[in-house]
Amino acid sequence: MKKGLYSLDEFKDNCGFGLIAHIKGQVSHSILEKAIESLTCMTHRGGIAADGKTGDGCGLLLQKPDAFFRAVLKAEAGVELAENYAVGAIMLGQDHAEVAKAQTIFNKAMEDEGLTVVAWRAVPTNNECLGPIALASLPQFKQVFIDKPEHLSEQAFSAKLLIARRNANKQLRNDDLFYVASLSAGIVSYKGLMMPVDLPKFFPDLANPELETAICVFHQRFSTNTMPRWPLAQPFRMLAHNGEINTVQGNRNWATARMSKFVCDLLPNPEALAPMVNRSGSDSSSLDNMLELLQVGGMELHRAIRMLVPPAWQNLASIDEDLRAFYEYNSMHIEPWDGPAGLVITDGRYAVCTLDRNGLRPSRWVITKDGVITVASEIGVYDYAPEDVVAKGRLGPGQILSVDTLTGELSHTDDIDQQLKSSKPYKQWLAENAKIIDAKEVVIQGIEGELLDTYMKQYQVSNEERIQVLRPLAEGGQEAVGSMGDDTPMAVLSEKQRSLYDYFRQQFAQVTNPPIDPLREAVVMSLETCMGRELSVYSETPEHANRLIIDSPVLSPATFDALTGENARYP
Repeated sequence: MKKGLYSLDEFKDNCGFGLIAHIKGQVSHSILEKAIESLTCMTHRGGIAADGKTGDGCGLLLQKPDAFFRAVLKAEAGVELAENYAVGAIMLGQDHAEVAKAQTIFNKAMEDEGLTVVAWRAVPTNNECLGPIALASLPQFKQVFIDKPEHLSEQAFSAKLLIARRNANKQLRNDDLFYVASLSAGIVSYKGLMMPVDLPKFFPDLANPELETAICVFHQRFSTNTMPRWPLAQPFRMLAHNGEINTVQGNRNWATARMSKFVCDLLPNPEALAPMVNRSGSDSSSLDNMLELLQVGGMELHRAIRMLVPPAWQNLASIDEDLRAFYEYNSMHIEPWDGPAGLVITDGRYAVCTLDRNGLRPSRWVITKDGVITVASEIGVYDYAPEDVVAKGRLGPGQILSVDTLTGELSHTDDIDQQLKSSKPYKQWLAENAKIIDAKEVVIQGIEGELLDTYMKQYQVSNEERIQVLRPLAEGGQEAVGSMGDDTPMAVLSEKQRSLYDYFRQQFAQVTNPPIDPLREAVVMSLETCMGRELSVYSETPEHANRLIIDSPVLSPATFDALTGENARYP
């Protein structure tokens, strides 16, 4: 179908993201090759500059290729790595003096935490595949290797790496001169502003058959809320994201306000490392910061993910009570980072994909006979034979899929929910510690006459608010339905006296969302919202007390039944 020069059949949801993992954790170079092929097949999901060679950003987040790094360091520098070590992927400026200063500051920050940098490696690159726009801001790429002291646990090692990295960042304060793309004992990042097909050309490491991995998260970026920059290419340190975090300003504010509550043995003084959640990067990078903070602080990965991006649970009558208790308990500690959002995540052991509660981003998975699972924005992203497919499906709103490459376990939403709800006595904790305010306990006293007029004037209640906002609340006990637009002048430009809260505006992204599906979204939206118009809802006679009558002249009987189900009656 065409409208002018635009074809509806050519519409695509950007960005492109995915992960490929061997369920049993078998490392191979073919995993990497499949990931690059998949990313190349999703080139259409990313932005491309006018030079035809510079992209909005693409990249890979790999399970640490241990054998490759050990062989390379021994051959290039004669360095023998410890049994366990961390590797960092760092972008640096082109000025050699500034680079030397940054490396010195980074080394000192590690020493202050009792860690030793054993080697810096200049990552081989080939600039011929880059466009002039990418070349104009090209950084240097280096990898840094830090041995884990024997007396430290893996969690304590990760915490010290985070603390040292943040201390170095606070001194350098410039992502264009010093940016840590990844620093972990489990994963390593390769990313930039090249086109996906050119990743192994720009980074010869990726073309080396000796580089083997069991997990690869990949991402092709379409910039919607920040300009393309080398550090903002995805994946970030733990995740890649398709969509927009509409609540990011509030999430950043809450993270700052609650920073003192994040104290734990591993991170005894998080306020000294502030800001732990950045305000200068993209919404995706802020979410990545928050996830990393929770996970490094000792929280189990799946719980951290479900805390930050929970499914719809409040309006779901059929939800298990123990599972409801898990989400209710965690909702008191952190607010959801609402999308539209599709996420692929890895810490080097787990490969995880999840959608937020609205599910407005595509995510499809396939398992083949060779034990490889592929999750991506679309199906058929690399050339596997149809007869090799043993299982396939898609993630729906609020669902999660996880692969544990250590145990070879594949977990779906129900499996993870079972694990989370039984891990702690959340129901008991709520019963013993939570105070629920019942509406019946709230006493409302009437205000009449001149006092009411005085209060309305003091609080600047306009006729519009009184008639269109307060009246529906008082008469029907529900919010009025209205449009999202506002054609009045901004408060700062208005000639009228405006309320203080009029000077604050909600910020949200509204760029690539597909139409709402009212059937699928019933648990996250009211029926009135789904229909986009005011509907009157009221109880019927006693024999039908559990039914609803919805009076709407625009609904046919068939449409009504589809929307409301068997417990409603068409008028």
